[in-house]
Amino acid sequence: MSHTIRSDPFCYRRIHSHFSSSSSSSSSGIVLRFRNRLNGLTLRGCFDSNHSSAAAAEADNKAGALAPQRVRYLDIGFAGEGCTDSRLVNGRGSNQRGNPLGFTHNPLPEKFVVAVDVDEVLGNFVSALNRFIADRYSMNHSVSEYHVYEFFKIWNCSRDEADNRVHEFFKTPYFKTGIHPLPGAQMALHKLSRFCSLSVVTSRQNIIKDHTIEWLEKYYPGLFQEIHFGNHFALDGASKPKSEICRSLGAKVLIDDNPRYAIECAEVGIRVLLFDYENSYPWSKMQSADQHPLVTKVHNWEEVEQQLGSWVVS
Repeated sequence: MSHTIRSDPFCYRRIHSHFSSSSSSSSSGIVLRFRNRLNGLTLRGCFDSNHSSAAAAEADNKAGALAPQRVRYLDIGFAGEGCTDSRLVNGRGSNQRGNPLGFTHNPLPEKFVVAVDVDEVLGNFVSALNRFIADRYSMNHSVSEYHVYEFFKIWNCSRDEADNRVHEFFKTPYFKTGIHPLPGAQMALHKLSRFCSLSVVTSRQNIIKDHTIEWLEKYYPGLFQEIHFGNHFALDGASKPKSEICRSLGAKVLIDDNPRYAIECAEVGIRVLLFDYENSYPWSKMQSADQHPLVTKVHNWEEVEQQLGSWVVS
């Protein structure tokens, strides 16, 4: 039976590395697989770890030459004990060792680092969740009822029951296919990517990492350098504060709809664009957040683009 140990369960970068180990196997074989979801190309190369390092390097170079460079995944499976699983995607469209593709070896100007939330900023999570709750539990809610982003207070149930309902939602088509991009987000992020280094910092749980990655690839392909998961409100596993993740990224700005995260990050010196889409998010209207000097309220992606542009040139 195989088991996996993750060195950093919170972060993905744009080259995906997966290490799995087997406690019962004495084999030392290594399998490399490159996969591109855009054109279905699959390349598999196998070699034994007893081979020379030169042979391994040659196999790696051939794989790198054949694999598509825009969206590329590297899955590495180790058979043997003591291995770790690290899922990392290296950003800026580069391979593991090279420079960003399409650029010379000259140093690139440092970009403005921006962290971006997912739910209610990139996609309409609560609307999809409300449809599930209505059909599954015969409880009708609208976004306008969510004066706080704590579902148990809206649904009049225990915190544990609310967490269980959300995890049930994760298994349904309401979640898997029912969340769509917010208007203007895709176009604005494409423009911002010219002068900003964009990374996702979400409170989403580890259990939905894979689907989140797929959703971001579908609707926001190639835009994000790294994807970090806070694992908040999870049934198991440790969580990580957004402020800690943002500081590790060197983020200058966080775009988020939750005032609690806004204040948390502002208190450590990170500017926050508090996203209240078309003034329709009741939970975003916390007075203490609005009054913080590092928190700026925005109501759509055009305002996000304008505000970031003004900060970059100032």
